[in-house]
Amino acid sequence: MNGPLDLRVLVLLLAGGIVGYVAYRHPAAGTALLVGVAVVTLLYMLLGPGNGGPPSQ
Repeated sequence: MNGPLDLRVLVLLLAGGIVGYVAYRHPAAGTALLVGVAVVTLLYMLLGPGNGGPPSQ
């Protein structure tokens, strides 16, 4: 899909909404989710294209 909103964007928006709701309802879980998101983001940046990660399309 090469439209304005492809499937990856929709999945990320859905995941962000769910995580935001859980963090709102359970503040202690929000801290753990924030740390998890930070770790995944860091790994994605380190292993992204140009760093030996999956090729970009």
